[in-house]
Amino acid sequence: QVQVEESGGGLVQAGGSLKLSCKVSGLRYHDYAMGWFRQAPGKEREVISCTSREGRLSFYADSVKGRFAISRDNAKHALYLQMDGLKPEDTAMYYCAADETWSGSACLDSFRQYDYWGQGTQVTVSS
Repeated sequence: QVQVEESGGGLVQAGGSLKLSCKVSGLRYHDYAMGWFRQAPGKEREVISCTSREGRLSFYADSVKGRFAISRDNAKHALYLQMDGLKPEDTAMYYCAADETWSGSACLDSFRQYDYWGQGTQVTVSS
């Protein structure tokens, strides 16, 4: 049974930082591309970052480029998202997701291409 568990969310002031973590079990982690997507109230889910199986290639949505950094540790079956320069518009539920198919920059296209994701962790940025 595949399990995806996000953690690290919380309340932070604008300009602050948070680091999200994700642990995955029940699959061959190094065979999966990984990504983060988020959903704000009343908005569609947005893939904000994704990385290849070995973490050598990563892509970012324009909304977070230059502020967020994705990384993975295959030995620990873990995925991370370092978020700096947080803005109130970053407030959302953040999800970690796994995709058996690596599609290059198209990994940003839609959360629907991902095979597994967790329950999410809430990030709230106050102004």
